[in-house]
Parts: sequence; C-alpha cells; structure tokens
Amino acid sequence: MLEHWIWLARRSGMSDYVRARVIRHFSSAEKVYDAGEAALKEVEDLSPEAVKSLLDKDLTREQEILSVCMEKGIRVLCLESPGYPARLKGIFDPPVVLYALGELPDVDANAVIGVVGTRKVSAYGASAAWQMGYELGAGGGIVVSGLAEGVDGMAMTGALAAGAPVIGVLGCGIDLVYPKSNAELFAETRRRGCILSEYPPGTPGAKWTYPRRNRIISGLSRGVVIVEAPEGSGSLYTANHALDQGRDVFVLPGNVDMPGFQGSNRLLKEGASAVSCGWDVLEVYQGQYPGRIHRPAPPRCAPPQTIAAEKLRRPKKEAPKKAADKKDIDKTPVGEYSDRADVLAGLSPEEQAIVRCLMPGERPVDEVIAESGIPTGKVLALMTLLEVKGILLRRPGKRAALKSQQ
Repeated sequence: MLEHWIWLARRSGMSDYVRARVIRHFSSAEKVYDAGEAALKEVEDLSPEAVKSLLDKDLTREQEILSVCMEKGIRVLCLESPGYPARLKGIFDPPVVLYALGELPDVDANAVIGVVGTRKVSAYGASAAWQMGYELGAGGGIVVSGLAEGVDGMAMTGALAAGAPVIGVLGCGIDLVYPKSNAELFAETRRRGCILSEYPPGTPGAKWTYPRRNRIISGLSRGVVIVEAPEGSGSLYTANHALDQGRDVFVLPGNVDMPGFQGSNRLLKEGASAVSCGWDVLEVYQGQYPGRIHRPAPPRCAPPQTIAAEKLRRPKKEAPKKAADKKDIDKTPVGEYSDRADVLAGLSPEEQAIVRCLMPGERPVDEVIAESGIPTGKVLALMTLLEVKGILLRRPGKRAALKSQQ
C-alpha cells in the first residue's frame, strides 16, 4: 500500500540507495514494514539508526499525508507504480516516492532534456534560456527543470510558449509555490505538464533539499543543458549527477569575462558538448525518437518583457557628446548592412568581427570561426547573442547569415 512506501521514504538513517536495496531484499515496502529486528539485521550494511527507524511502525503521519494528497489532487507514485519513469528508476539512488501535480508526460518514450542554470541570470542568459526552452519544446523535446527563478523558469516559460509540456521538480513540498514570483509558471506547468517532488505536502525547502532534487532532473533526462552557471552554482551539481548517471551534458558557452559563465565554460574544458540552439541538442536524439524529433521552426513570439526590463536596468554607456563626430563607421564599406551602422557601432570588437565575416553573405559557421580567429566556444556564444539582438540568423547545415541579407 502507498502508506507503506511513504513510511519507508520517511525513515531516517539511510539514503535512497539503501532504501532501494532494502526493498530489493524484502521485495516490497509492505514486507519491509512487517519485518522484525532480526530480519532487518540480515540486510547488509544497514546501520543501527536505520534499524531503529524501521522498527517504528506508526503510520499515523503517513495516513495524514495520503489524506492531504487526496484533498489537493496530488498523485503518489512509488517505485512499483506503473507511471513511475523507468529512466528515473534506473539511477543509483531513485526517490522511493514521488508526489505529482498534473499529468506526467511519458518520460521513457520522449527526449526529455534538463535545462538548468543560475538564479541570478544575466539578460543574455535569460534570453538564451528562453530560446533554448522554446526550440527544445518546438522540436519535440520535453523540458524538465527546477521551477526556480532565472534560467530554470525562463527555459520552462520558453517551452510552454512553444506549446510543449514541461516537468518541474521541486526541492520542497509539492504544494508549496517557491519562489512566489513563479506562481503563474507553477499554475501553467501543472495545467500543461507536471510538477514533481519527493517531499510530502507542506515540507519546507532546506539548504540540502535543492541540491538533492537535481539528481531527479538529470535522472528524468536524456541530456542536460547548462545555460549559465558561475562556479559553485547548484546547476553544476546537476551536471555531475548527469555524468554519474550516464547522461549527456551540453553547455551554452558564454563570454569568458562574465563571472556567470565561469562554471559552465569550465565544463566545456572538461569535455561537455558546446551547443548554441535547441536543434544542436535534439539532433543527437533524432534517430532514437523517429517521428517525434524534428528541426524546430523559429519562435513565433519574443521572450517575455522581463528580459527587456532587465536590459534597461543594466548600466548604460555614456552617449557621445556630438553625434556628428561619430560618423567614421558610416564610411566603412559594409554592403547591404550599411543601414545597420548604428547597431554595429554598439557591438563589441569580437561581435563586429563576426558581423564583418558575414557581410559577403551566408557562410558556414566553421568558416566564420576560422576567419575571425576567435575560439569556437566564444563564437557560438556571440552568435547566440547576435541572434537574440536580431542581427544574425541561423540557417540549416550549421550556417549563418546577417538578418539584413534576408
């Protein structure tokens, strides 16, 4: 019965790995509950604290939890439930119990992609996360993330904008909206996808619960995309879980001088795959999900206004005192792109170098990398930024062109 699974999940003195081993030993949660001290001591490496906890047979709290779940429409999935994802069940330490709000998509039949990153996201990272989520959803993938502020929330918002289902994993009780600012996203996720937690209703989040939930995000996923992660970011734990679980790790490169990307850029040095769009990720799984994965169409809408608002809050460069003194760039032979001289003037030297490489017309990205002399990861990151600014367009076959050349 479910109350026995909840009871086992709440026992202290053991990890989820040990709980799974105890279940294998006794074959079911009910038999674990019925086991006496002598039988429990036969389980290899079961600590005295765990044995003592398992000898507590009071189910009062578990019955209360089930009652609350029934009142709030919360489903309870245990390791034996038909709806429990096999992909998650196969990790080293699967949660014994999952609480669910909404309709959990068929995880095992789809390319579920985790998208995570810092809460303190930059304007570029927020735009890139939204676009990554949109393209993954539009291309047939299912985005799973942490329903947090920053990268997680932006990626899920993008996927929802594409009309795709999403999965949000909490580090607190399933019925607690945290942060409060994401209340609308919670509601939309529940309506069009699913919210999951391993913690019973009413359980407050703690410093250790959020890193713990990251193993569930990666465990549900075929691959995990790190969009923006400074050193010490919790999303780097997700990447480590993904590697331990045999999942693919992808990284959206960022400027080397931005602290928010130092952790994720380090993952590239350690062998993670650099990506610049959702198709770079989905293309890896296209052959494994025939008929489900396809190249996504460009977004039908722009990222939320919150990104533009954040850009406005960033320090502005002092405007030239005399506009007439700033005409030299107009004399540069930029062909069809001469009408965007004002935009070109506002770009960094490296962004300008990429734009100039594309002035003759559409070109393979590899040629732009070779001609510009800029490292591959940085070119991909800068191209994404130029795409967000409406200056550059990605084309099939890993090619790029200036938007004015349309």
